[in-house]
Amino acid sequence: MSSKSTVSAGKGKAAKGKQEKPKKPYADFPLFPHASGRWCKKIRGKQVYFGKWNDPDAALAKYLDEKDDLHAGRTPRVSRDGLTMRDLLNRFLTAKRHLVDTSELTHRTFADYHATCERLNDAFGPTRLVEDLASHDFEHLRAALSKTRGPVTLGNEIQRIRVVFKYADDAGLIDRAVRYEPTFKRPSKKVLRRAQQENGERMFEVRQIRKLLDVAPVQLRAMILLGINCGLGNNDCGSLLQKHIDLDAGWLDYPRPKTGIKRRCPLWKETVAAVRAAIDGRPAAKDDADADRVFLTRLGQPWTRDAIVSGDVGKAPKIAPQIDAIAQQFSKLLVDQGMNRRGLGFYALRHTFETIAGDSTDQVAVDHVMGHVDPSMAANYRHRIDDKRLKKVSEHVRKWLFPPEKKGGKKAKG
Repeated sequence: MSSKSTVSAGKGKAAKGKQEKPKKPYADFPLFPHASGRWCKKIRGKQVYFGKWNDPDAALAKYLDEKDDLHAGRTPRVSRDGLTMRDLLNRFLTAKRHLVDTSELTHRTFADYHATCERLNDAFGPTRLVEDLASHDFEHLRAALSKTRGPVTLGNEIQRIRVVFKYADDAGLIDRAVRYEPTFKRPSKKVLRRAQQENGERMFEVRQIRKLLDVAPVQLRAMILLGINCGLGNNDCGSLLQKHIDLDAGWLDYPRPKTGIKRRCPLWKETVAAVRAAIDGRPAAKDDADADRVFLTRLGQPWTRDAIVSGDVGKAPKIAPQIDAIAQQFSKLLVDQGMNRRGLGFYALRHTFETIAGDSTDQVAVDHVMGHVDPSMAANYRHRIDDKRLKKVSEHVRKWLFPPEKKGGKKAKG
């Protein structure tokens, strides 16, 4: 694989002894022997490799086939023999990496694509010609993937795989589109509904949230309240900055990190008090860049971190994995309280807010608090939502969680 590869082709055994560099086959031979055991040429300030020492003719042929594109700064066109999986995956990842650099694609999405490409590389092999893939190859691949994935995760993986091969077709790298096995698609809605029923509803009841609030540590208690008060998810809380929250006025103005959609929500007095306590007891930030975060771990680090991709485009990327300490700590809390079950986690607070707030009958206001994309024509003409509507939605959820006391000092049943 050339130096531009971004998908590994396996590690070879280390040479026992140091080989002596060969001489050029003839004086005008355009390549030089590199210490790595390959023929090489420096092009546009970078060393490019074309083949092993023992086959200078093949290395020269590869150089002559690619030199025009390389000297022009272009990615070499597909080999005359056809598009290999290695070529496709590297080209696809390079294209996606350019989108990361222009902020058109998130680091996390690129990391998902990279993992998918690694799986395809392992499943089909780096030298397999893309046009040789047949329907039975995808039948076996789907069967293997379904052994370790639920319906939703399987559907997402299949979709990413189809995006990879669609890129090959759209970019004109293959003469005909890849033909999948008929069932190589997302699981049906029926299967998804059945799985959802088996896992149970992804929401909490009043007694559960009240119990969690009673026992949760200071910072996690504030996050739970933000989850049920404003529909904030894990990364929302982990990325929340103090500039996004006005505790004196009792408002949150916080575009969703995931989509950039504007979001505004009134804060309950319980939420304000909990967030104040979290900020007052917050440890010093380990990195000055995190000094404005509302929540920091005891080590002074962010509770969540998205995947981070680094390294030069065209080379194997360095990917720092995603971190979610909120999910970990909340899961421990659920286990301690006997509430742990599949499908129930911190993000279920967001599901709960959506479910209960929907009963307020103002779905437009609910979507605004949630930061949902509104594809309707009305959204193109709507430029703001009155705070009274947002307060009505927020208060509806608060009365569900903290029922007002009845006459005689007893609280209404929640």
